[in-house]
Amino acid sequence: MSSITLRAATSADLDRITEIYADAVTNGTASYELDPPSRIEMGARFDSLVAGGFPYLVAEKGGIVLGYAYAGAFRPRPAYRFVVEDSVYVAPDAKGQGVGLLLMQRLIEAAKAAGFRQIIAVIGDGRPDSASVRLHEKLGFHHSGRLEGKHGRWLDTMFMQLPINGGASVPPDPQSLPERKFRKQK
Repeated sequence: MSSITLRAATSADLDRITEIYADAVTNGTASYELDPPSRIEMGARFDSLVAGGFPYLVAEKGGIVLGYAYAGAFRPRPAYRFVVEDSVYVAPDAKGQGVGLLLMQRLIEAAKAAGFRQIIAVIGDGRPDSASVRLHEKLGFHHSGRLEGKHGRWLDTMFMQLPINGGASVPPDPQSLPERKFRKQK
């Protein structure tokens, strides 16, 4: 793991990010998509997140992107502005090497630094033994809900939650990214 570098994603990473996500859509159950999005669509999603100030990270080794993670708005309504949803995807040949853990640890740090208060994980295959559930539990996320049956195979979706920066126990920081963006929109 020591030779893995974590950094902010750039548009130059989008071909590899698109490839990793296409594999997850085609061969996995983490995504709610049935068909992999195009490189153009992935670029539009990336641009939107970066323009919104949300963290978007890659892990690389030897110049090859092994995985990526980002946090985006959990819901579009302003009352949810302090809540982000995490996404983490690892290339098939890099799974089991701690890439997801490293990405998520850095993503949590970035979400804290931006002033968010809750991180929500929406896990497409919510089996208790799934790698994503185990990863989120390891990072301190708690189970906060389950939706039954999705993806045409009747898989449950697990909601997990991690309070950060005091969660709901302290008032919002007026200098946080979500609050500054909210005031700017008003």
